[in-house]
Amino acid sequence: MSVHLPAVGAVLPNRTSPVPLWAQVCADLRRRMALGEFVAGVPGEHALVDQYEVSRHTVREALRVLRGEGLIRSERGRASTVEPSPFSQNLGSLYSLFRTLEEHGIFQVNTVRRQSLTRNSTIAERLGVDGDADLVVVERLRFADDSPLALDTSWLLADCARPLLDVDFTHHGLYDSLSRICGVHMDSGRERIEAVRAPEHVAALLEVGRDTPMFLMERVASSEGSPLECRETFIRGDRFRLDIDWSDSRYSVAGVAHPTRIESQ
Repeated sequence: MSVHLPAVGAVLPNRTSPVPLWAQVCADLRRRMALGEFVAGVPGEHALVDQYEVSRHTVREALRVLRGEGLIRSERGRASTVEPSPFSQNLGSLYSLFRTLEEHGIFQVNTVRRQSLTRNSTIAERLGVDGDADLVVVERLRFADDSPLALDTSWLLADCARPLLDVDFTHHGLYDSLSRICGVHMDSGRERIEAVRAPEHVAALLEVGRDTPMFLMERVASSEGSPLECRETFIRGDRFRLDIDWSDSRYSVAGVAHPTRIESQ
């Protein structure tokens, strides 16, 4: 005979199980969070004691673990709230942030800040072309579920990307549009990822404080061995994480030490 757990509500801990009561309560709270039960806030300690029929000490230990995992946030005088899970990205392949969010089922929208022809000798050098080469620049402030997630700027060779000047990137991905409209498929790249302190204007756009952890991702993406795009992305470290799959024959990660940066005041 199979036992079906309720879709919502507390599942009482099994007191004959060798698993500690606090761990069982903790696991069930995670389950309920995943079901979206606590949109308005996590019930208080007294309510959880009643729901799980355990001691207040057991509830406190379960909540302490969840806070340590970053799943809930507690403030004095307020109900605990569920922290949004960070979006994760595997680094084993060239990836698109648009597709990553799409795979998480996240509603996304972009505010396009720049979409024009430009010239930039530094970018041109990184792409291996003359300094006066025309580039298409697309700068987007990217939102996930109505909250700002990243500030993303791409420079692409105009010879291959000029049709992108007419694309509405409010709800469309850059690489998908490049493939669909220009017939160009990005198939390789090199990326450097660094933890940084957000520049003041970036912090303001992403609606965070200057001390919020931030990733700076700098990418050169290629198609059939030819560099076509330089990209700079500032992405909130409190809402995004990076995963790596590796083996000794397929993938390697190297750490590079650099001098301490001195910022001008």
